[in-house]
Amino acid sequence: MNRIAILGALLCSLGMTAWLTGREPDPATEWPEYLGGPDRNHYSTLRQINTDNVSQLKPVWEFHTGDSGQVQCNSIIVGGMLYGVTASNQLFALDAATGKERWRFAESGGASSLSTNRGVVYWRSSKPGDTTPARILYAYGSSLYAINASTGKPIGDFGSNGHISLKRGLGPTAEHKFVISNTPGTLFEDLIVMPLRLSEGADAAPGAIQAFNVRTGKLAWVFHTIPRPGEYGYESWPKNAYKNTDVGGANCWAGMSVDRKRGILYVPTGSAAFDFYGGNRAGKNLFANCLIALDARTGKRLWHQQLVHHDIWDRDLPAPPNLLTVKQNGKPVDAVAQVTKQGYVYLFDRVTGKPLFPIQEVPMPKSALPEETTWPTQPIPTKPKPFARQTLTEADINPYSDDRDSLLAQFRRARKGAYVPLSLTPTLVLPGADGGAEWGGAAVDPDGILYVNANEMAWLFSLRPTPKADELAQLSPGHRLYTINCQTCHGPERKGNVASGYPSLVAIGQRRDRAYVSNLIGHGKGMMPGFPTLSAGEKQALLAFLFGDEKSEATPVAAGQQEPYVPYKFNGYNKFLDSKGYAGIKPPWGTLTAIDLNTGEHRWQLPLGELPELTAKGIPPTGTENYGGPVVTAGGVLFIAATKDGMFRAFDKKTGKLLWQTALPAAGFATPSTYAVNGKQYVVVACGGTKLGTKKGDSYVAFALP
Repeated sequence: MNRIAILGALLCSLGMTAWLTGREPDPATEWPEYLGGPDRNHYSTLRQINTDNVSQLKPVWEFHTGDSGQVQCNSIIVGGMLYGVTASNQLFALDAATGKERWRFAESGGASSLSTNRGVVYWRSSKPGDTTPARILYAYGSSLYAINASTGKPIGDFGSNGHISLKRGLGPTAEHKFVISNTPGTLFEDLIVMPLRLSEGADAAPGAIQAFNVRTGKLAWVFHTIPRPGEYGYESWPKNAYKNTDVGGANCWAGMSVDRKRGILYVPTGSAAFDFYGGNRAGKNLFANCLIALDARTGKRLWHQQLVHHDIWDRDLPAPPNLLTVKQNGKPVDAVAQVTKQGYVYLFDRVTGKPLFPIQEVPMPKSALPEETTWPTQPIPTKPKPFARQTLTEADINPYSDDRDSLLAQFRRARKGAYVPLSLTPTLVLPGADGGAEWGGAAVDPDGILYVNANEMAWLFSLRPTPKADELAQLSPGHRLYTINCQTCHGPERKGNVASGYPSLVAIGQRRDRAYVSNLIGHGKGMMPGFPTLSAGEKQALLAFLFGDEKSEATPVAAGQQEPYVPYKFNGYNKFLDSKGYAGIKPPWGTLTAIDLNTGEHRWQLPLGELPELTAKGIPPTGTENYGGPVVTAGGVLFIAATKDGMFRAFDKKTGKLLWQTALPAAGFATPSTYAVNGKQYVVVACGGTKLGTKKGDSYVAFALP
């Protein structure tokens, strides 16, 4: 070890790493931002690990957080330190070369410790001579914290004792509503712009885009995604929609990218809430389901493109857009690419917002519900072709299933086709609610090739009439609250839908104590939002019902026991599966695709992941559901974990050839990071498992060449 490295290790051990973490990050050797950089391209110029030697990779350290459960974190690495979070969202710093823990920050109380977090933000001052300490900004529940990057202690003059509320710019209606952030914010100069996750019901908070000052925590600007009177887009909603009485959402939860040279922020938004019915929000609903270009300093709209009009299918834009340069007619064009749950890639001029491949407004079906007015067309790109299937026929039913006849019967009963509105009859939605593309996003290399992993699963969506007040009045208070808030996902008999990710609540008291379930109800976990609007008494009534010791009989419906009224409720996120939990459609069930965005043509596509029990029967690799994105390097290698089978793989980015794979201690539902310390390149991935029924883990594992 050289003298500089010895000194660095000594200072780290003394908690004095400001000389390391207080410098400008080096994107050539580090992974200084979420997904690698402000362009969100998951790309590294490192080439020590390449297509010739990647097969020699070995694990060199494993850090056990002591906190098992799903981890979606894409670590950042700056100044020889790796920053990440545990399954319960404790923030930590490691020596990036050894995996040794340097410090850990855990908020007292742990109120929102059940929510996943995909990463953190490193900031330092760019002003010469400025001694402001470098800091880590990360979300914990409804708060944004600023933590000293060297010591792990809160920055006292940031907001109140080191944290601020993420509800600050949302208006008074958001005060008691569910608002958190799963995804790191985006930096521009001394501003951080924060994504927000909200409820997806009629009780959702408004999804305004907020920028905060990194030094003080003060609110700098707000962009209203549900416009107010006089603002652009106001006419695309009912006139009182902005008041947030029965309409909310239109939030960016997936994260953003930024062109710092031009000062342009690119914001992908999700659907308005309630997600699956829009009879109370007639119109296009700008700026839901949009890619918006904002002036990063002021929040002023520069341009926008709406990719789904009047969304009633939960077609959120699921990942940050990629900033790249493509060639068209022999000339370079700075572009922005947005992947979608539908399996489309939309490509626009980064400055003007002009589509670089034509987009057609295609007529779509009308709703069967008398209260719903769907938008007559939807924008479909002519290129590139979709990276996920768009249609199904009876020939696409799983040929390997023992239940093929039953699957065919379900298929024939369902309504089918692109953008078929939901109704009381199940609609087969393909790709399903998790994509197509999902939050892992896409990687892009300097040649303009985009690499995206996708799910290919069909889901069954339907609605039911909202229970009337007299029906609810016949139920006990706890049963009534369960029916209003929980039945959609866990079912009328509390049996859940394990295959779709919703656990049974039957005999919950035998598995969890009251305190755990109470925290879960208040603050949410994973896909489940919290219900902070429930009073203490209502929460106790719901707990009594779930734990089977409710003594109260039916009582009149209390004012607080009904969310804003819409005439229909959603029947849950139900995957189209056979009795063994396999997809109801033929493989592939997960894919990895390389798309040349210069031409719009696919370079290659392959199944991603396999199910060993099916491979053992002679069935070709099927691909699996996958969560977490790829990383691409100048060494020609694409790294990806993400799959249900718990493998970590390396592919030749040019051909898609599998070069290396290894089993992880638990499935890695996270995007890897790659970096170099003292001339040695590492690749690290979080391994928390848990999702898709996989075993739990608690580790981050780093690989390097011998």
